[in-house]
Amino acid sequence: MNFKVGDIVSRKSHNNDIVFKILEINKNVALLKGVDLRLYADSDLEDLEKVEENIDSYKNDRKIIEENKKDINLDRSQYFYIPGTVLHVDGDVDYLDRCMKFYKDIKVKAHGVNLKENIMAKEIRGYLEKYKPDIIVITGHDAYYRRKNDLEDINNYQNSKNFVETIKEARKYEKSQDKLIIIAGACQSNYEQLIKSGANFASSPKRINIHALDPAIIASSIALSEKNKTIDLISMIEKTKYGSNGIGGIITNGTMYVGFPR
Repeated sequence: MNFKVGDIVSRKSHNNDIVFKILEINKNVALLKGVDLRLYADSDLEDLEKVEENIDSYKNDRKIIEENKKDINLDRSQYFYIPGTVLHVDGDVDYLDRCMKFYKDIKVKAHGVNLKENIMAKEIRGYLEKYKPDIIVITGHDAYYRRKNDLEDINNYQNSKNFVETIKEARKYEKSQDKLIIIAGACQSNYEQLIKSGANFASSPKRINIHALDPAIIASSIALSEKNKTIDLISMIEKTKYGSNGIGGIITNGTMYVGFPR
């Protein structure tokens, strides 16, 4: 079968469990990016199978958006609301675009920045000073190299070390985990190290893949939770694709101001 860049495929050796887009083809090997999961992979062309059905990520995202909207129960007859502001820093421009559409539909003010993971730490302070967010998302791509067989070693991850350094720089800007809420990580990230470095929420406790919108779901939930009131940690995490297997965190206060009269 002939393949070209942009084709939507799955891998036969993995029981066609994840849908990818082909980014590059080098001889008989294709570089793949997850359509919905924050995952890079490579594969021999002979292991690939074209996905013939129409894949509409935005249509699937709409379902997630509507599900999250159901959980927003604000009394707008008397009160007005000022949600927290999000700075979303993403190593993948396609996923950033989808997350920004999510924030817009859910009515959360968000600033989006596309930065490669290896320069995030160097650049992050400037964006924090520019936008002064209540919440920052630090995400993109990551992977755990299972063949090295050591979950604790930060060097066995594609970008966890870069995320850790970025979190540390953000904490130099604002030490308090109540004043700046950090959501960090991507597929298979070193959850424990991200939390120890100062993140409020991180992926991935079970070193599994996460959905492209998962960081935005956590960020918007906090942005739309009342200031100085603690969030319902477990129910919020359960909104994400794989729940506590994919994302975990600490009990955190909301960032939304409530005013009266409307």
